Amino acid sequence: MAFTNDEVLAGLAELITDETGISADEVALGKSFTDDLDIDSISMMTIVVNAEEKFGVTIPDDEVKNLKTVGDAVSYISSNQS
Repeated sequence: MAFTNDEVLAGLAELITDETGISADEVALGKSFTDDLDIDSISMMTIVVNAEEKFGVTIPDDEVKNLKTVGDAVSYISSNQS
């Protein structure tokens, strides 16, 4: 079952809220994980692992560094769903 971009965004927002306590309302496509949401690398790895489980995708470590914004992550997850 493929998720829509909106579903991926909502799911990511939930994972980010669970990990960091940031309100899901703050999580938007244009937000930078580090600059806007202040997510450190350890929290980011937890979010990535949880996103892989939630959406059934694999996000290689060398790909994670390219995911600068929430939108980058949503696009990556949407494009790589099985």
